[in-house]
Amino acid sequence: MFNLFSLSWRNIWRHRGRSLMTAGAVGLAVFFTLLYLSFLGAMENGIYNNLTSSVGHLQVRVEGYREKREFRDLLIPGAAQVESRLATQTQAQRVVALEIPALVAGETRSRGVLLIGDRRPPPLRERFIKQHLVEGDLPQEGDLEGIALGEALARALKVGLGQPVYVYAPGTEGRGAGVYKLVGLLRFSDPAAEARSAYLSLAAAQELAAPGSATRIELHFPFTRYAQDAQLGVLQPLLAQSLGPGLSLESWKEASPAIAQVFNLLTPLVLIFAAIFFGLAGLLVLNTIYLGLLERTRELGVIVALGAGPAQVTRMVVLESLLLCLSGALVGAALGLFTLAALSEGLSLKALFGEAIGAFGLPEVLYLSLRTQDALVTVVYTLATGLLAAWWPARVAARLEPVEAMRFTA
Repeated sequence: MFNLFSLSWRNIWRHRGRSLMTAGAVGLAVFFTLLYLSFLGAMENGIYNNLTSSVGHLQVRVEGYREKREFRDLLIPGAAQVESRLATQTQAQRVVALEIPALVAGETRSRGVLLIGDRRPPPLRERFIKQHLVEGDLPQEGDLEGIALGEALARALKVGLGQPVYVYAPGTEGRGAGVYKLVGLLRFSDPAAEARSAYLSLAAAQELAAPGSATRIELHFPFTRYAQDAQLGVLQPLLAQSLGPGLSLESWKEASPAIAQVFNLLTPLVLIFAAIFFGLAGLLVLNTIYLGLLERTRELGVIVALGAGPAQVTRMVVLESLLLCLSGALVGAALGLFTLAALSEGLSLKALFGEAIGAFGLPEVLYLSLRTQDALVTVVYTLATGLLAAWWPARVAARLEPVEAMRFTA
């Protein structure tokens, strides 16, 4: 086996320039595949974290809420009792929210908005403030007078911090109208969201429109990677049993089916693009191995005449192809790991693409890292490239007749 390895290694470097170019192509395929897989993995986790921080991993809603149009039909009555039942089943952080179609106005202008009153646990509140608050503060829990608006909405209403904001919510079950003081300005990466964002405390929203009720209860689990999401498949049916009649528990995938479809497409895209990278490199490997085979036809005829069988010749050709691919792969992997280490502090998409990324739910910063599946995919494609590129030359070599081979002239 050692002699076969030594012979194969010597053969692939007979034409050093051609072999270096081929190994370089394999190295580039490995390099770009590692970067591509790491980039998509970071994108997947970034979108996942953005989305679940906004809507939760699981949501309690009224059954059939998408088909309901009346505000009162969307309410979860006794929201505190529902939340309490969930608290006995899971340690997940809970956000209780009441969404109210309303009209907000300054002294001279008004706009229609979906007013949100919510209560967030401190870690989620701090994260929301860090992501969106640009001036002032969010209304505190139990605050019945403060309101926070998106910057674009505040400009449209011509109101500033400390000024009154008038809210009208006709057709609801509370007071239906109120005057609040603007205490905070919010900024969102999606300009449309910023132009319709208005936030009260949950207590103030319930007083305004639906005492004791909510329209959704979010459950936030400590999952930061998309791969951990599989655990929801076990948790969801167990938690759903603790809900009362008329309520449903849906995952973020059910709440945002369009984005869930994007996640379903990512894996096929990864495999397709990796196959393209290695397919192009594989053509060069095939060319190099076959040309080397033609140049050594007489030598192979002698080897066969001395007793080497078709299996031995085949192994030699396949080993040459694998050695060529693995040589390039090692260099490409080293360059890929060096690049990933250099980008470990994060790659700013906002600097590259500007504010437009928010409209697509993309994270502002990507943290590239090599996952186990990325390394496995790269290894599998490298070995497959070597084996497939060697298949036809190996068949040709195995069928050589010694007399005809020794007469061959290139």
